Amino acid sequence: MPIRTHADLTRAVLAEVDRTPDPRLRRILRSAVQHLHDFVRDTELTEPEFRQICGLVAKAGQLTTPSHNEVVLGAGSLGVSALVCLLNNGDGGETTANLMGPFWRRGSPVTPDGGSIVRSATPGDPVFVTAWVRDAAGQPVVDAEVDVWQASGEGYYENQDPQQADMNLRGKFTTDAQGRIRFRTVKPSGYPIPVSGPVGAMIRAQGRHNMRPAHIHFLVHKPGFKTQFSQLYSSDDPHLETDVQFGVTQALIGQYVLHENEPSPDAQVRGRWYSLEHTFVVTAGEAALPPPPITAKTDGPRPPLVVLDRTSHVGEPPR
Repeated sequence: MPIRTHADLTRAVLAEVDRTPDPRLRRILRSAVQHLHDFVRDTELTEPEFRQICGLVAKAGQLTTPSHNEVVLGAGSLGVSALVCLLNNGDGGETTANLMGPFWRRGSPVTPDGGSIVRSATPGDPVFVTAWVRDAAGQPVVDAEVDVWQASGEGYYENQDPQQADMNLRGKFTTDAQGRIRFRTVKPSGYPIPVSGPVGAMIRAQGRHNMRPAHIHFLVHKPGFKTQFSQLYSSDDPHLETDVQFGVTQALIGQYVLHENEPSPDAQVRGRWYSLEHTFVVTAGEAALPPPPITAKTDGPRPPLVVLDRTSHVGEPPR
């Protein structure tokens, strides 16, 4: 149809969208077009601003590599990842499901119960973790595969850091008859997300910091249950209230217990160590695994950890 006004344009696009045979795809496209057109109208988007947005989207794709995913990073920094998670888990109540994050890799080394995921010299206090997997009725989930991964005490995942061994601080466990896994690791550190790309520009423009609170990732997978990604956060981290990825939920704040001059579960560990215990609740559903956001370890130097300060301005352009 010939276009006379901007309202004609939206009607014409929606008419073509309505030709989509798949009903779910048609619903998603119709809503996306309507919201995008309304966004342009509501903000009175200028032509230079439109070109800038297109450039940022293109740049995010260009910066997504086998060892870094700028698109997932951006979705998390806008709260979209957390919103999708909360809408799809917990039936409106609390859930131990959480963000997948941009650092999950397939193929973590199978590790025996109580084994260590520290595979190269890694700074940090020893931590002995015990985790339980339960179903919605509180019964143990036996023989579930649990992938575990985390950043080092310096704030780097192994895929970012050539100084760490391949798959350092990653492991795969199987729950026992109690629905339990146990492993040894080091206490993780909070870390800044990368800010060298479009996500960093967006965070700077808002006057936000770029810190994630310390956490350990868990992926629980068993046929008959919906695959669950979780992040267990450290209760003593100063950035719980202002996580740059909006991922911290009350159900996933873990309590690290400090032990000094007490025998540890491993006789080789003496002095200061921590214990951490938590229960994850999975629900019935499809045991599907998404494509991993990264597939390889970096072949370049580890990136600098750039930390942005959280400014005091509210609702004003950053200066």
